[in-house]
Amino acid sequence: MEEAQGPAGTGGQDDPGPRDGTDGRPGTALELLVHGVGGTSPAEMLDDPRTVRVTGDHIAAVFRRTEDADAESRPGDYRGRPVPEAYVWCNLTSGNGTRALWLLLLPFMVVNLAHWMRPRTQGRTRTVRLYGLLVRLAGLTLTVLLVAAACEVALDLVAWQCAGTHACAERHSWLGFLSPRMSDGGWWSTPGRRLALAAAVPAALTGLLWYLSLRTWRAYESQQPMDRETDAEEDPARTALGRPGFWYGRRLVARLRAAHTAAALLTVAAAVGVPAARFDRGPDGSAFLGVLGLLLEGALAAGAVVVVAVVGRRGRSERRLDRELDRHLVRRLPLAALLLFVLALLYGGWARPGWTSAGRLPGDMTFGGIALVQGLLVLALAAAAHVLHRGLPDPRAAIRGLGGPAVAMLACALGGVMSGGVAQRVSDWLDGTGTSIDGPPVLLTWQASVIPPLLAVVLLLCAALARHTWRLARAERDAVRGDHPGEAGDPGRTRRIAFTRAMATLTDRAPLLVAIVSATTLLLGAGALVGALTTDRTPADATRGSYAAVHGAAQIAQALGSWLLGLGFILFVTWGRRAYKDASARRTIGILWDVGTFWPRAAHPFAPPCYAERAVPDLTWRMATWTRATGGRLVISGHSQGSVLAASAAWQLEPSARRRVALLTYGSPLERLYGRWFPAHFGPAALASLREEVDCWRNLYRRTDPIGGPMRLPGDSGPAVDRAPLKDPLTYGRTELHPLPAPVLGHSDYQTDPAFAEERQRLLARLRPEVPAPRHTGRPDSVPAADGGHEDC
Repeated sequence: MEEAQGPAGTGGQDDPGPRDGTDGRPGTALELLVHGVGGTSPAEMLDDPRTVRVTGDHIAAVFRRTEDADAESRPGDYRGRPVPEAYVWCNLTSGNGTRALWLLLLPFMVVNLAHWMRPRTQGRTRTVRLYGLLVRLAGLTLTVLLVAAACEVALDLVAWQCAGTHACAERHSWLGFLSPRMSDGGWWSTPGRRLALAAAVPAALTGLLWYLSLRTWRAYESQQPMDRETDAEEDPARTALGRPGFWYGRRLVARLRAAHTAAALLTVAAAVGVPAARFDRGPDGSAFLGVLGLLLEGALAAGAVVVVAVVGRRGRSERRLDRELDRHLVRRLPLAALLLFVLALLYGGWARPGWTSAGRLPGDMTFGGIALVQGLLVLALAAAAHVLHRGLPDPRAAIRGLGGPAVAMLACALGGVMSGGVAQRVSDWLDGTGTSIDGPPVLLTWQASVIPPLLAVVLLLCAALARHTWRLARAERDAVRGDHPGEAGDPGRTRRIAFTRAMATLTDRAPLLVAIVSATTLLLGAGALVGALTTDRTPADATRGSYAAVHGAAQIAQALGSWLLGLGFILFVTWGRRAYKDASARRTIGILWDVGTFWPRAAHPFAPPCYAERAVPDLTWRMATWTRATGGRLVISGHSQGSVLAASAAWQLEPSARRRVALLTYGSPLERLYGRWFPAHFGPAALASLREEVDCWRNLYRRTDPIGGPMRLPGDSGPAVDRAPLKDPLTYGRTELHPLPAPVLGHSDYQTDPAFAEERQRLLARLRPEVPAPRHTGRPDSVPAADGGHEDC
């Protein structure tokens, strides 16, 4: 690929390009292509090996064919055909090897999705704010959980238990300087100093999270969208994605980053200071140090209150570009927490004769408290979501508006599994015999033990879905034969096409699967918490002396759960290591982020960054500058996730520019996924408003596509937007034009279908640089297309 010299194709104010000629001929038309998940090369998008970058950088840019680089200066060469441009944004999610570290942030990404899954509503402002507050608090508990897990490994298992036990320290010679017996009472061998030294591990983890968030904050959230005035009276049916400040969450992320960093440091400080304060208040403790311990605990509690208050404060100014930062808060809150952390290290490291480490580190019920708070937050979130959904019901909303609470529950469970998995593996590694140290808190063992029954429920669901898919595939065979009448029957090919169609419907079953898994997770988690609190023993020990079948099941669940946690941890580390070295594996992870990081970081600052805060302003600026420079005629063509970016960018345009843009989507998840899971932003009212505001919108989909689908807009808008399902494969058997068997394309290669070129040409023919063409939405005088759709919008 080459880089264009000069301002070719930028369409800026300094080089506006030729407008319409005096002879009234229309100006140059533009087709802006936006790829989907996983990305593709400019050469593939433009179907030409020679491409040139006309604007942008190495992260995201607009490309043209080399011969089209100066298309604005030769409008006569483009009569009857558009200038194709490709917007390539794949490096926003699958760049260098450091992106593999984002695997660590998976629970944060999932809980951030829950923030945007609230039901659509009207007039319930307080409930909407409560919903956002509950999700932000759930995100805060995940940060505390992750850091607490690091403290459990470094402070409890390594520094407190293993280093304080001669048999364990003897097996791991690198801990000899921390062992009282092996070091002969060395300076680092006292419990407080061991804890202070081990605190470097969770502190380093906090620093890493802070660094990743700050680095991505500067690269993503600092990209300013176009500044424009918002409507004085915004139509409640419209989505918030059209507000000027929606894709500019810089202030909120900075404030949340400060609060979560402070919470993490306070967690580590408490892990060091609280055990020392408990000893000082005991019979062998010092009265002076006991007073200092009370002061330290009071300061930590006050810091926790401040952190919760900062997280609870509402901070998204979507109706305008909020360029201000809470600089004092962003700087002083983490510094104050860092100061308390240092004071806790000094306090914990003070010499205390007679203090020895035995059993588990005091405060192991922290995990139980976190699990209880998370469960209560999820239940409160479900109540708020139900109130919102009941006020303005949406029959297409996933899980009847409870998609957000269900996903939040899965985020908490994922955080617990990751935390428990690390603790279990480190405990097994340190204590090979299983007798020298007590191991991790009992609750983590209980949580590991409920994984096998949860997997059993998942397997049963998968079996039920497989049976349903098989039956649907048998029923689809008749439909396949009806779609290809008069052609020779091929039972094998018919089965393959029918099976592909049936498999594509599994996407619509995802809400049921998520609902059952989330509810099962909540019930099993509550049972694990109750079992740990009431028995304070592992499941195998708690059931000892009961029925043999019960005790045997508990032993199997405990052993299998620990093994599964270990396997999951190994796979997680292996995948991350491979992604760090292998670009293809990193791109696979990038596909996951393509879907999960579309939304701004409104609930968790340590989540992977929102690429749309760069991509949507890029597309908006490109479309706005083109329509200003040439007078109009622009079709934005989006495939898969690219259609979501295209629609979001169209909402960000000025109304006058939006009316000069046509939208072509294919393989689009706008309604099938985003409309169902994010009804407040992509629900039927929002999509209907988009259809009314752009000049024209046409959507292509296939029945074999597991991701794309129809928009299902009400009334005449439905057939005006959705073309009848495209044939897939294009031909059933061998023909003169297709002597080789045509493949079943599913979600890919929409541009190879003749319908794509036909719809693109219709959209370009409608657009005029002077005024938008009149609308015709299914009235009797509209001209029907051959496929049953409408030629006019």
